[in-house]
Amino acid sequence: MLNRRSLFPALLFVVIAACSSGEAAESAPAAPAAPGTTRETAVFAGGCFWSTEANFEHMPGVIAAVSGFTGGSVRAPTYDQVVRGGTGHVEAVQVTYDPARISYRQLVDAFWLTIDPTDPDGQFCDRGPSYATAVFATAAQKPIAEASRRAAAARLAPARFVTPVRDAARFWPAERHHQNFARLNPVRYAGYSRFCGREARLRRVWGSAAT
Repeated sequence: MLNRRSLFPALLFVVIAACSSGEAAESAPAAPAAPGTTRETAVFAGGCFWSTEANFEHMPGVIAAVSGFTGGSVRAPTYDQVVRGGTGHVEAVQVTYDPARISYRQLVDAFWLTIDPTDPDGQFCDRGPSYATAVFATAAQKPIAEASRRAAAARLAPARFVTPVRDAARFWPAERHHQNFARLNPVRYAGYSRFCGREARLRRVWGSAAT
């Protein structure tokens, strides 16, 4: 299995090495919600959690996006454990949002456009089981997520649409230096994203609708 520790050539190492290193980057606290704001959560696995987090945290109505792991059997897994394999976890993001400003359906609809749902083996240059994609839904969320999935699959060749809706599982936040990575390390993140060819692939899959 490939992961971000071994993917990049030497010329890019300085730009993106923090992706798998212990180099600390201070994590800015999430902005507090206004008094009386209702909070709900949703969990999405979209490959590299840096990108999934960045895609959600700017959306109106999203209060916070936290990078972490879900879907596996190991308690409190570390990044190194997950990418090494065997834990069953995937990289994921827990999104806290205000349902009065953005609905769960809107979040799921937006999620599809940020991934390649036809890729069963990872996302972009991140390969292996820990980078698999999924929507992790509670019992109440699952019918909404499934309806969104059917609508998104109809826009592509449905047989090629492999990203599943899975049952919600315990979410474990990742280490501090992985939080808010794209915002706090824009140069490193831009180098990683360009190397992985994210934008070009999303345009090939979704055309002008790609996020």
